[in-house]
Amino acid sequence: MPILRPWRPADASVLLAASADPELARQLGGRTFDDESAAAAFIATTYRFDGHARNWAIVDDGDGDGDGVVVGNVGVTAIEHTHGTAWTSYWLTPETRGRGLATRALVTAADDAFALGLHRLELGHRTNNPASCAVATRAGFRAEGVERDKLRYGDDRFDVETHARLATDPAPNVTGLRSVVSDA
Repeated sequence: MPILRPWRPADASVLLAASADPELARQLGGRTFDDESAAAAFIATTYRFDGHARNWAIVDDGDGDGDGVVVGNVGVTAIEHTHGTAWTSYWLTPETRGRGLATRALVTAADDAFALGLHRLELGHRTNNPASCAVATRAGFRAEGVERDKLRYGDDRFDVETHARLATDPAPNVTGLRSVVSDA
């Protein structure tokens, strides 16, 4: 039973292993980690769970107690309370992609953000990543436009398609994941 929970320092080994995947390293801004302490520092500083960022570990958890294997992240970050906006992102380990987990996690994270009083959630994906586009679309995020050459990875530049979901948009017909925040 997959669930969402805040990241823990003990998840550093999973993040370290996951960052070896070139596609995931791109998602992390080209970042790979030298050791578990570097991954733990990233969790502590970047995968925060507070009033400005809510990063959820996606956990493949047989009994639902939160102690299963972390297989990804879904985040609501750059939370801006004055305008009620935030940025969303997600990633999964290669072996767990294609099971609908990212879509279900994104729906849950969006519902949580709207419950906090946010109104507009945005995300962007490289235009050469149709799987990410499908996740966004299934989770109720509407495409709004393309930003040319927005991202640079090494010497390569990528166009980014921006999507958004408003609190007033119809909810997608997707069953979210159970979330556990007692670890926050």
